[in-house]
Amino acid sequence: MRFLRSTRPVAVVSALFAVLVLMLAGCSNDESESSSGPSTSTTAVTAEKVAEIAALLPDKIKQSGQLIVGVNVPYQPNEFKDPSGKIIGFDVDLMNAISQVLGVTPVYKEADFDKIIPAIQQGTYDVGMSSFTDSKEREQQVDFVTYYSAGIQWAKQKGADIDPNNACGKRVAVQSTTVEDTDEVPAKSKACTDAGKPAIEKVKFDSQDEAVNALVLGKVDAMSADSPVTAYAIKRSNGALEPAGTIFESAPYGYPIAKGSPLGKALQQAVQHLIDNGQYKQIAENWGVEAGTIPTSVINGAVS
Repeated sequence: MRFLRSTRPVAVVSALFAVLVLMLAGCSNDESESSSGPSTSTTAVTAEKVAEIAALLPDKIKQSGQLIVGVNVPYQPNEFKDPSGKIIGFDVDLMNAISQVLGVTPVYKEADFDKIIPAIQQGTYDVGMSSFTDSKEREQQVDFVTYYSAGIQWAKQKGADIDPNNACGKRVAVQSTTVEDTDEVPAKSKACTDAGKPAIEKVKFDSQDEAVNALVLGKVDAMSADSPVTAYAIKRSNGALEPAGTIFESAPYGYPIAKGSPLGKALQQAVQHLIDNGQYKQIAENWGVEAGTIPTSVINGAVS
């Protein structure tokens, strides 16, 4: 989860994912992606402007007609770049639809993850869009508009017998410096050794793509990652991978905005409008992350 994303490596080798997709597809020339989900794009929804929601925007944004969005990439499938360098993903499709409801143009500005919230506080960005976990600690600095629920989800090869709560002695892939690497898998491994069982062998990779590739090739027994990341990998695997256990330690993703800004109410109502009209669900399904959709968007919904 993006609690610790400030220490998460930013230089992911996107080509690895493309190689994995080709390998899993058997190097087919069929360009249709309907059966296995998107690799680098989806069919985006088109939302209509809602005047009463747009009227809630701060005057500065109304006058400029732009919503300045701070984003850190890559973090597939939420925000990453396609081969042309365009920023795409679940978060991007949703923010584009939100902007359409508000009648403004989103302008994406890349930044280091840990610099986005300070830039919002300084007024450089209007909003952050980078899979931020809404936490009580962060709510002391900024407000959040919730739009998704993410947790930790394990994946395994199809048919394999893997239980995240009883994985002693198994090889588990993680991306370096994520919560899964620093907290979750070590805690499970300690429980194993405390019970006199073999430790979990944590296998670290610099990129999530490498972790997925290792699981597909059978070099590890399982993979632990954020639930939307795991869901996307499973969707792209053409049946080679499946969930291991259920999602756990869930917490809301939110858009950080300046404390007390009227932008919060505008964003919250725009997200809720998309939830109510079904376009939010469509966007999530396009990216294979529908398991984390929420029925209600709120301002400051941290659970811890």
